This record gives sequence, structure tokens and C-alpha cells, in this order.
Amino acid sequence: MGTALFAVFGALIVVFQVSALERANRPTCVPGFESELLVFRVSREHLRPGMRLGKVGFTDCTERTVILFSTDDSRFTVKADGTLTVNREVVLHKGHRNFFIHSWDAHGHKITVPVSVVHPEHHRGKHHHGAHTNFNIQHHSTEVDSINNTENAAEPQVPVLQFPKSGGGLRRRKRDWVIPPLSVTENKRGTYPLKVAQIRSSDDKKKKLFYSITGPGADLPPVDRFTMDRETGNLYVTQPLDREEIPSYTFEAHAMVDGAGQAEDPMEIIVIVIDQNDNKPYFTVEYNADVAEATAIGTEVVKVEAKDNDEPNTDNSELRYRILNQDPPLPTDNMFEINPITGSIRITGRGLDREKYPQYTLTVQAADMAGEGLTGQTKVILTVTDSNDNAPVFTQSSYTATVDENKKDVVVVRMMVTDEDEPQTPAWNAKFKIVSGDPDGLFTVKTGTNKHEGILSTAKELDFERASKHTLLVSVENEIPFAPGVSVVTSTATVVVNVRDVNEAPIFDPKEILVVKPEDLAVDEAVVQYTASDPDTARKQTVSYKILTDPAGWLNVDKDTGLIKVRASMDREGIFVTNNRYTATIGAYDNDAVPATGTGTLIIQLEDVNDNAPFIEEREIKVCNKDPAPQLLSVTDKDGPEFGPPYSVSLQGMSKTNWTARMNDTKTGIILNLAAELPSGEYSVILTVADKHGLGQDNIITAKVCDCRGTDFTACSGPGRYGAAASNLPLILGILGAILLLALLLLVLLFTKQRKREKKEPLLLDDGVRDNVYYYDEEGGGEDDQDYDLSVLHRGLDNRPDVLRNEVVPNFMPAPQYRPRPANPEEIGNFIEDNLKAADNDPTAPPYDSLLVFDYEGGGSDAGSLSSLNSSSSGDQNYDCLNEWGPRFKKLADMYGGGDDDDML
Repeated sequence: MGTALFAVFGALIVVFQVSALERANRPTCVPGFESELLVFRVSREHLRPGMRLGKVGFTDCTERTVILFSTDDSRFTVKADGTLTVNREVVLHKGHRNFFIHSWDAHGHKITVPVSVVHPEHHRGKHHHGAHTNFNIQHHSTEVDSINNTENAAEPQVPVLQFPKSGGGLRRRKRDWVIPPLSVTENKRGTYPLKVAQIRSSDDKKKKLFYSITGPGADLPPVDRFTMDRETGNLYVTQPLDREEIPSYTFEAHAMVDGAGQAEDPMEIIVIVIDQNDNKPYFTVEYNADVAEATAIGTEVVKVEAKDNDEPNTDNSELRYRILNQDPPLPTDNMFEINPITGSIRITGRGLDREKYPQYTLTVQAADMAGEGLTGQTKVILTVTDSNDNAPVFTQSSYTATVDENKKDVVVVRMMVTDEDEPQTPAWNAKFKIVSGDPDGLFTVKTGTNKHEGILSTAKELDFERASKHTLLVSVENEIPFAPGVSVVTSTATVVVNVRDVNEAPIFDPKEILVVKPEDLAVDEAVVQYTASDPDTARKQTVSYKILTDPAGWLNVDKDTGLIKVRASMDREGIFVTNNRYTATIGAYDNDAVPATGTGTLIIQLEDVNDNAPFIEEREIKVCNKDPAPQLLSVTDKDGPEFGPPYSVSLQGMSKTNWTARMNDTKTGIILNLAAELPSGEYSVILTVADKHGLGQDNIITAKVCDCRGTDFTACSGPGRYGAAASNLPLILGILGAILLLALLLLVLLFTKQRKREKKEPLLLDDGVRDNVYYYDEEGGGEDDQDYDLSVLHRGLDNRPDVLRNEVVPNFMPAPQYRPRPANPEEIGNFIEDNLKAADNDPTAPPYDSLLVFDYEGGGSDAGSLSSLNSSSSGDQNYDCLNEWGPRFKKLADMYGGGDDDDML
């Protein structure tokens, strides 16, 4: 038995060795092209579309007969059977054309081979070197002679695309699997639909499969440009394509099992639209340019540019330019030339003359296919302009002007020039420049609208104290340089600018000053000395000071020294203080005939002091007399936090008997409790609240005690003591209104009666009399009421001091601010006292109690004293002279002149 097993084992070993030897001797297939370089020889330089050049040998080690090829030169194409054909017209200018052909093996790996199309006669005739050295490959090559015929098969072969398969087991599909793109020529002629490719699945022999494509151009817009036969998998294009509209299409191919769903994963298919030369070049504009008479030969005057919508960087869009015609063809027909690649037009001929040939019109052509294809044209109009061979000249060699200091953008002088070139041209238009005399840039010069006037202006404010005179040198040129070879001298002019001194306002240094002071700084205490300096040093003026703005009326300033003092008590908590800062404006003015005033800003940073006692915000509360709920009262202190909480509270007077009060946990609120059951009614609770430094005040809280329990205040709003009063309120208001109306009526009647009683007959009825004697009031009871000293009325007039009138609102004196009515009744005393002080210091508040000087004749007047006039009944006064004073005194003459009327009395 053992011998038999050993024999079987030996036989197996022999079989395995024979099998391994057979596999070692079997030839190995390597996918790829048949050689490392393919050379196709042709017999002509011009290759027509459709011309067959030969066949490309390729194997992918499978039984496939249809292989997919692509090239990197769109002028050549390789069919599925390997035939290399000319796709577009090709001209072998250098005797050869090199490019690459690509294909893919069964595993999707890309394989590339270099290809050279050679015209041997061209190389022999021109001794062209290096025709086959571009690829730098010294390996085996295959040369194929071209066959001058075209593909005429009834149905051309197309590539067959197989769905990629992954390996067995759990191996994933390789990431470098690439489905090569398909190519379709745009505008292709033929009967549509045209077959482009076919997709296949290796499962189509086992199962019934249906094929379809999805994506733009299939089931998405533009819809149905490509279709697929669902049974055969043939891909068709249904209409001619336009590369300029869509250069490529991307689809997904699907293989579905009949009634069983998806058989393969979707496969991406890319269809590239191959460009055809179907768009001719075009120009977007007609070109206009100026060329000067003296322009040098070789100078570029204009550059043209054409566009081509065909595929960029191909012969279809490779443009060349040339000039077809020159009008007029004088003095020669080649006055201009164009760069065939860039489109730049230059001057090549001599003899440009604006007077003879003012304009040239060039017809320029652009052609694609490097100048051999489609063409487009445009017009280029060149206008010959005058050359600048004459310099502008000032009409005056010097100018003098005077300008006030501190004035900017003021015209100093206008300078005129002349030029013999053609008017209103760049060779005639002038531009000006300050050559010297302005190192600080105080002046600027610009050209006037007529292009022949230079306007010199101040660019900055001039300073008389720094420089009273400026001497400038101004030059003039044209907008364009002088023509080559023209010798001219630049014209210049001297401008002397005298600066006129003006009165300048004093200047505060700094413009804004900040001082820190306590808010309780005493009245008449100094705040700061804020001074200004007068920039007019030559005038020897004095500077005085005044308050311009002082919203709260807290400050005074010394007129001569600028020392600012406290006029009224300051308050950090005042309404004119923002962020603890109070702002006032100080004025400084000189003693010129027309004073100039400068301003400075004073900012006072007020330091807080403990000048405000805390108070309770709530003034009224409601509380039930049974099981009363605690009342939380809020405490506020206008001072800063350093003078604020923790607060303390205590009850005063009878409030201690019925109420209890304590501070809450944060010491910022009061918890008020009713300690005894009180009858319904209103009670005043007096609480003294103090800050942490002990400054406090009494606060009166009105507590409305209701007959209720806890927080149920419904009894407070029902009829009762307060309900009855509320219900009688309309009646009370009606009665009060009637009383006020009756009182107003009585006042009107009394006022009317008083006016009638005061109405008197005028003393003089003559309308022509302008001086009237008005009746003011009764003169009293005769001599007994004349015991007074009339000198009081003109006290001080004989030796009159400077009297200031304060019956009108003074300038620059703001009204003080009055405190608003406080919410806390206990603040009423402080409120009245503060507002009384403010009214006493308010110069704008009526009445203006002062000595009013109505007539002051000065010392030594010839007029007699009024005190010499007194009433007399002696009858020795003679008033007959009144009759001689004219009709205006006729009434007085009748009253005081005496006569028969007096004798009858």
C-alpha cells in the first residue's frame, strides 16, 4: 500500500514539473504599439482632409479587433482599426510634423507612441536637419508609406467601450482605470444619426441587458443630441455639433438587467468635439490714431487686434496680419507696415506732410491658419497732426501781485502766452510749472480753459509774519515734447507776490485743555489760567478774554489774565455734565479796530464729593392691614459708588410704633413691614436713609392701608373712603370749572371798565402836530406832596462813571439752569433755595432792576437843573411867549397864557 502511494506522489511531481516547463516556454504577450517610433512618409507637403497615411500597429493582448486611439494633434485622427488619416488640411512647412498617438490596454493603462509625418523631398531639397530628432528616441522605429485614398466603408468602425470589472473577492477597482474620451468632429457632414461608439458589458452573453446614457446632451439640456440603442449599446449623435457652443459632453452609461436592475456600475463617457475652421477672424472696432509730421521712422502708431472663435492655440485661430491697401498711396505706397504676428503698425516711409496729406486710410486683413485660412478686414484711419516746432512765449516777462495772508485757493495772477503752432492742438496747448521760489509748496499753477493762460493761485495759507514777499519763476511748455531736431528756448516769467498783513485771531495753546477739579470747589476759587497768543507779532496788540459758552453759568474769566474762576457752585450730577466732564468755550480777542476772536475749549473733569443724600424712589405704597406683605423700596444716590451703598435706614416719629424697616441683604433696598393692624386709610411713614458715610435725609412715604389680607388689594379699589371720593371727582371738577369761568368773566368786566375810565381826550387834536403832550396821571395835591429831592434822579450824573446797561441780555452770558421740581417733597426746601440763587445771578431774568440812564447831557451843560422847576400860584409867570412858538404850542398857550378866562376864575 505504501509503495502505491509513493508511486502516485511521484507521478504528480512529474506532471507539475512538465506543466511548469510548458508555461516557461510559452511566449509572453506585452500590450503596446509595434515599435517605439512610428514614421509615416508622404509624397507631398499639402495633405488633404481624409487622406490615409498608414496603419498603426497595436495589441492589447486580447481578442478585440476594435481599439480606441487618440492624438494630441487635432489635424490627425486614428480610426478604431488603427488607420491614421488627415482630419484637417496640413501643410508641412518644415518638411515634417511630429505628434503623439495614445491608446489603452485591457486594464485601462494609457500607452503612448511618438509619430512623425515626413516629406523626404523637402529635407533633401533644403537640407533640413534634425527632422527625426524631436522625440530623442534611439530605438526601433516603423516607417509606413501613405496611401492616397479615403475611408469608404459602408459603416465605419467605432470604438467599443467595455464596462470596467473589478478583481475577484473583495479587491477594489483600480484607481487609475481611465475610459479614454471619444472624439466627434464639429459640423460633420453625413446622414444623422451617426454612430460614435458602442458600449458592451461582459455579462451580455449571460443575461439580457439594456443600455442607456444620462447627462447633458442626452436626457438633460440640450436634450437628445446623443442617443443610445438600448439593446446594442450603440451611441449615436443626432445632429451636427458646434464646438463653440459646447466643446465637450460628459455622460454616464448604464447597463441594466432585464427586470433585475443594474448590472454594472455607471461608466463615465466623455465626448470631445473636434474643432473645425468654421469661424473667420473679425475686428471689433475701426481704429483711429494720430501721427505727427515729425514722427521718426519705426515708431509704432497703432496696434490692431482681431479675434477668432475657433479653438485657441490651434491653426484654426492662429492669425496673421497684413496691409491690403493705403489711401492715398502718396508720397509712396508703403508709408506704413504692420507686424504680421502682433498687429503693430509702424511708420516706414518719409514725407509725412499734414498740409498735403492730412489723413491716411489703411485696409488691414487678418487671416487664420497662419495666414492661409479665412480672413477678416478693418479700416485704420491715421490723422497726420502738426509737429511741435514752436515754443510758447509769455506776453510779459514779469508780474507783481498782492495777496492777503491766511487765504487759500486765491488767484494771484493770470499769465498769457502765445504759440505759432496750430491752435487747439497738443503742440499749441500750454502747461505751466513753478521752477523756483516755492520750496514749501505755497503756490500752484494750472492751465486755463483756453489752454493759453497760466493761473497762479495759493495752495496754502500765506503767513505775513513768516515771509512778506515771494519771488517765483514760472516756465511754460507744450503738452507734447518739441519735435526731434527742433531747437527752441523755454520761456519763463518772474512773479513777485507781496503778502498783505491782516488781523489774525489769538491762538490758544493747547486748543483744548483738561483740568481735574472737585465738584465742591468754592466760588471764586481758580480753575485754570487759560491763555492765548497773538500771531500778529508786528502789531503789538493786547489779548483779552471772555466766556463764549458756559451752559450752567459756573465760570468767570479774568478779562486781562485769562484766569478762570468758579462763579457758581458746580455739580457733577448736573444736566450739563457728561461722563463727569463739563465743557466751556473761552474766547480770546485782540484790540484791533475790528477785533479777531480765537476760541479754546476748557474741559473740567469733576471729582465726585458726597453732596447728595440717598432717597427712596417709591413715594406711595399699598399694604393690607392683615398679614401684610413686606414692601421692597428702592434707594438711589446721585453720587458715585464711593459715596453710595451700603445704605442704612431708620424710622422717625410715630412711624416707629406701627412700622418696621430694615435693609435687604445687598444694602441697596429697604424692606418695610406693617407691624400693627391699622384701620383703612392713608398714613405717612417717615424713613431716614443714609449712605455709607452717614449722609442721609428724611423720606416721607404715603402708605395706603386697606382692609384686606396679604397682597389681595381688591378692597382698595372698591367703594368706600376712596371709592366715594373717586365717584364724586367729576362733580367736584365741574363745580371748580364753573367757579373759574365766573371769576374769569368778572376779571374781563373789571378790565373793560378800567380801560374806559382811563381813556382821556387828547390835549392836542391837530393832526399836523408831531410833538404831543401825553396825560400820565394826577399830579397830586399841590405843594404838600413835593417834599423830595430830585437830585436822586440824576445821582452821579454830574460825575458820571462808566455805567453798564444790564436791562438787556448781555452778550456771551448764558442763562443759569434752574433745577426741575423734585419728586421728593422733602427736597422742596433745597429746590427753592437753589432756584432763588440762580434767579439772583440770572442777568436775563426780568425785571431788570438797575439805574436806567435816559438822558445824559454831560458835565457843564448849559441847561439848567430840573430842580429849579416848581409849581407856584403867585401868578408872576409870563406864558405869552408860547403864542410865538407856532401852532404846535397853541394849546399850551391857551391853557397857560392867561386872559379873560383866568379873570373869570
